Amino acid sequence: MSRARTKGEKKRDLAAEAFAEGMRLVGANPALAAVEFNVCRHEDCRLAPRNGLVRVDSDGDLHAHPQRLAEPAAWAWAVAHAVLHLGFGHVPAVKGERTQPDRFDLAARCVVVNRFLLGFTIGRTPEELPTAYPDGDEEQLAARWRRDGLPAVYEHCGTAGHEPDQLLLPWHGWLGQPPDWQLAFATALTRTVSAAMDMAGGRRDSLDGQVAQLRPWQRALSWFVSSYPLLGGIAAGIKLVADAELARAHGIAVAAVNVEAGEIYVNPLRTFDDEEWRFILGHEMLHAALRHGDRCGTRDPYLFNIACDYVVNGWLSEMQVGTMPEGLLYDRELTGLSAEEVYDRIAGDLRRMRRLSTLRGKGVGDVLGAPLGPPGDYVDLDEFYRRGLCQGLDLHQQQERGYLPGGLIEEIRALSHPPLPWDAQLARWFDEFVPRPEPVRSYARPSRRQSSTPDIPRAGRYFPPEEIARCTFGVVLDTSGSMDRVLLGKALGAIASYAEARDVPAARVVFCDAAAHDAGFVPVTEIAGRVRVHGRGGTVLQPGIDLLHRADDFPPGAPILVITDGWCDVLRVRREHAYLIPQGARLPFSARGPVFRVR
Repeated sequence: MSRARTKGEKKRDLAAEAFAEGMRLVGANPALAAVEFNVCRHEDCRLAPRNGLVRVDSDGDLHAHPQRLAEPAAWAWAVAHAVLHLGFGHVPAVKGERTQPDRFDLAARCVVVNRFLLGFTIGRTPEELPTAYPDGDEEQLAARWRRDGLPAVYEHCGTAGHEPDQLLLPWHGWLGQPPDWQLAFATALTRTVSAAMDMAGGRRDSLDGQVAQLRPWQRALSWFVSSYPLLGGIAAGIKLVADAELARAHGIAVAAVNVEAGEIYVNPLRTFDDEEWRFILGHEMLHAALRHGDRCGTRDPYLFNIACDYVVNGWLSEMQVGTMPEGLLYDRELTGLSAEEVYDRIAGDLRRMRRLSTLRGKGVGDVLGAPLGPPGDYVDLDEFYRRGLCQGLDLHQQQERGYLPGGLIEEIRALSHPPLPWDAQLARWFDEFVPRPEPVRSYARPSRRQSSTPDIPRAGRYFPPEEIARCTFGVVLDTSGSMDRVLLGKALGAIASYAEARDVPAARVVFCDAAAHDAGFVPVTEIAGRVRVHGRGGTVLQPGIDLLHRADDFPPGAPILVITDGWCDVLRVRREHAYLIPQGARLPFSARGPVFRVR
């Protein structure tokens, strides 16, 4: 025998429980949960449908029938239908008087929503609704039905029975700016699709609660992809590595970036809000995209990293990207200066140097030279970063997404014109400093075509000895044991080809290791093939340069090309000269002539 309900015991509201369960099912979907809406289920609500379940208005309110008893799956489907009206922009919030949609617009919008729900299953579709819908968007369907008539099967496909389930209301100014539900839904849907692809690729175990599981740095990176075109292309290809043990082992206090690996390392134990993480990730992405690690040259790497931090933080503050965390390097007096100019200022300020710190920590730079994870196959990412930043700038300016500092725009535009390869730079150097011999025409030397027309005198063309002696150059070649044979082959081959193209008959070649070995004037066609390299001992190049300075048969205006791996002494060259060194090598002194880096 059932227990009788005691006095004062509250009667269960089965309708409310079913509605609450339906709302829970909708809230479990990350795309729908991103659309903010309010639910009205009051007994005296005049906007609730009389024979249906839910009506949605342009204020973002869902008016549910307060007494209707339906299954949770039916409530879930009806609420999802109403929320999709918001997400699809069918009931936008707009100030001023509103014109209610006619029955053709209402039916077309409901058909589009129902068609979407067939593949985006939420709850259970009502049995009285059709299982197939016509193609076309809302405007196309409404225009077609106005012309040909509205089929009865599609006239009442909403959630309010025979009443309209969409209501447009004027948005009042005292409630603030109208919300953009369409943008919120599109962003959440994109995030959901990305999570589904991650799950298919094995990078995620499940889609359940994927929005809630996003960490703040992941949300910050997603924000760049969806809402900030300038760095969106870089953010889409960058990889975030959040590993506390990795950060501890390599002394990463907050974040660091490796350009070649395309990875940003963050310390997951540090606590920042979303706005601060946006600033941090934007900081590291600008380091990578502008190739600050490669621009260091002969400067102190850590101090140049500090100088770049001042510039990048100033730009991000001007662009209002996120919020700068406390303790980062920023100085208004350095606004508008390049990284090289900032370096020159801080290099002599020892008091400032003692308290400088990057995002990685005090005394270490946050631009890394090698990936911290397991070794992998990494490629040169110059083109990736250059293309991503240039395309992002174009999108940023086309969409008028905000103010950008002039210095940042100049550097991005400079990236659009990448530096010439070393061999092209060497060719330009030859064109400028190695003179081309000028031929002389004389009737004393008849032309070779004279025999074909013996009655017409023709002047011959030849190079006088003094002209040949003037058009030459010197090569001081480092043949020490540390010199790479591949570098030797590339350098000598390039020299021979450019000299032969300029009609240079011979070059003065000096081999240097622990002593200088003069090979004399060598025909340019033999430089790369039949020259026997002497030495392979230590590295002393100055005697070879002095040999050319003192040589009586070496023209005083002829330039000198020094080929070395950088492991040499300080050189003093008193005439026009240039250096050929391997990519990544450095000279132990400030070069006065151009430096070509062989790749």
